[in-house]
Amino acid sequence: MHAESDERGQVVVPTTPEAAAGDVTTEDPKAAPERELGSRAPGFIRASRALHLSWQVGVFLVGLAVVGAGAAMLVLPGPGWLVIFGGMAIWATEFVWAQLVLRWTRRKVTEAAQKALDPKVRRRNVILTTVGLVIVVALLAVYVWKFGIVMPWKIDD
Repeated sequence: MHAESDERGQVVVPTTPEAAAGDVTTEDPKAAPERELGSRAPGFIRASRALHLSWQVGVFLVGLAVVGAGAAMLVLPGPGWLVIFGGMAIWATEFVWAQLVLRWTRRKVTEAAQKALDPKVRRRNVILTTVGLVIVVALLAVYVWKFGIVMPWKIDD
């Protein structure tokens, strides 16, 4: 039951009797303990198959509505990705696949944040941004030099 994996090659194995009771350890000793995979529905709901199935359908529909709203916010004003991850978190309360997706996402965001804080990467990003701004300002200056500043409402054709 505890030999589940959230990444290829990494198996979660209980190491002590205390770990077999619910805590799991990974190969990385610095990693924070992760919650056990599976449903987080209350016990009385899990006790009845029909009630648990209807609970899962309800959680899926609520999560689907939130993810759908987030997808709409990708093209409309609003925090689209934040809402999509909120919907995934709703799904993760009940579905193992969503828990694995959120673990993978959390790991990738942490890696990207650590990489962005690397001085070499920050220096490169500052240099690229500066070069990009110089190019945009130069193109804008050439445009203004060639055509002048003409407001859109004063264009005479």
